[in-house]
Amino acid sequence: MPDPFHFELVSPERLMFSGEVEAVIVPGTEGQFTVLKDHAPLMTRLKPGIVEVDETATQKQRLFVRGGFADVAPSGLTILAELAMPVDEFDAAAVAAQIKDAEEDVADATTDEQKRLANEKLDQLRELKEALGI
Repeated sequence: MPDPFHFELVSPERLMFSGEVEAVIVPGTEGQFTVLKDHAPLMTRLKPGIVEVDETATQKQRLFVRGGFADVAPSGLTILAELAMPVDEFDAAAVAAQIKDAEEDVADATTDEQKRLANEKLDQLRELKEALGI
C-alpha cells in the first residue's frame, strides 16, 4: 500500500478536493502521469481530461478538468483547474445537445472572430465528450 500524500484540486468556483491520497493520475499536456508520495518536483499544464484520485485502495474519485496547471512539490500535489467537476455530474444527453448547438453556431458564424470562438467552444465540448467516454 503506497504512503499517503496531500492533494488539492482547486477550481475558480470551489475547492474540489483536499486531503490525503495514495495516488493521483493527472492528464498533462505531454501525457498522463501518476503522482505518488515523494514524486520528483514538477509543474505542467493540463489538458482536458479525467483526474483519477485514489484515496485508498477501495475509495476512488474521478473528476473532469478543463485545462489548468499541476504542481508537484515536496508538500504534495496541487491542481489549479480552469474548470473542474465530478464525472458523475455530467449528463451525456446534455453534452450531446451542447455539441449540436455549438456545431450550429459554427455554421451560423458570419465573421472570422465569431467562427474562431464557436470552433473553440466546439473543440472543448468534443474534448469533454472524449474524456468522459460518452
